Amino acid sequence: MRPGEAAPVTVIPVTGLDEVRPGDDLGGVLSDAVSGGPAGSTTLLVDGDVLVVTQKVVSKAEGRIVPVSDDAEAKRALIRSESVRIVRYRGELLITETRHGFICANAGVDLSNVEEGTAALLPVDSDRSARRIRAVLGRRLGVEVGVIISDTFGRTWRRGVTDVAIGAAGVAGVIDLRGTRDANGRILEATEVCVADELAGAAELVMGKSKRIPAAIIRGVDRSWLRPSSVAGEIVRPPSEDLFR
Repeated sequence: MRPGEAAPVTVIPVTGLDEVRPGDDLGGVLSDAVSGGPAGSTTLLVDGDVLVVTQKVVSKAEGRIVPVSDDAEAKRALIRSESVRIVRYRGELLITETRHGFICANAGVDLSNVEEGTAALLPVDSDRSARRIRAVLGRRLGVEVGVIISDTFGRTWRRGVTDVAIGAAGVAGVIDLRGTRDANGRILEATEVCVADELAGAAELVMGKSKRIPAAIIRGVDRSWLRPSSVAGEIVRPPSEDLFR
């Protein structure tokens, strides 16, 4: 690679995971999946990788699957119980703020890819979930990697959805480029890049919504991004900085 040339980034789907159930050691399940099982001698994961894991399997492992009826009011009651405030609503769609500080549709309550009559709730503490998975991977596989918990969010004033980070460990949430220079030598004054969201979105390209691939490895990220981190501490904007409330 020539000086100044960008390093390639590779996204690798993690296949062959068994169905995750409440109480499963998700870190162990993921370790087996990337190493060929408990007796595996090689691993797909190497130092410096970032493992992106979907919220759905985290919620399943942590027992955040609850029964819900088809009654619209029962669903609204469940959404309200997971919210600290209702931001906007239209018909059956509620935009709410969760206890995590996320502004999202229906408090993240999800009826897709779960058994009929149940709903998946967001993990209680997604950063903690990411730390647990990372610790198990390090202990069992001997690797230093970053872990991101991803979920699908809409974007204000933009159509379509994309995956974003709702939990992170060992990989930066936001990279602050203020004070550095752009390609023309100008000082950047306001640029902060949410690299955790970019990595979550990249991983979704191979995981998809219906492929039953709940994890992906991203290889080739800038090593300076691999550090202690927190979505709650780095990405969620505090109310004092919010121009819209």
